[in-house]
Amino acid sequence: MLIVHVFVHVKPDQVEAFRVASLENARNSVREPGVARFDVIRQQDDPARFVLVEVYRTPEDPARHKQTPHYQEWRDAVAEMMAEPRTSVKYTNLFPDEQGWG
Repeated sequence: MLIVHVFVHVKPDQVEAFRVASLENARNSVREPGVARFDVIRQQDDPARFVLVEVYRTPEDPARHKQTPHYQEWRDAVAEMMAEPRTSVKYTNLFPDEQGWG
């Protein structure tokens, strides 16, 4: 599995629009065969900061996700809502895992 955390800082007047667009993208993303999980979370002490937690089955699945119409619609819709460019960090899960290490 490949886990990606996408960090997004949204303009204060765009928080609700970003939330709505991101939830719609997440609803469609979890239907993709390569997506094991897709969470939209918001920081409690700063509601203009979000993290998208994307869990992919293979390293190739993020590229497939970026080819979907719902991702491209989200990307274009939220581009001007961000207070700064989004960033991401990629992770590999250790537990639970398929090798039984956990």
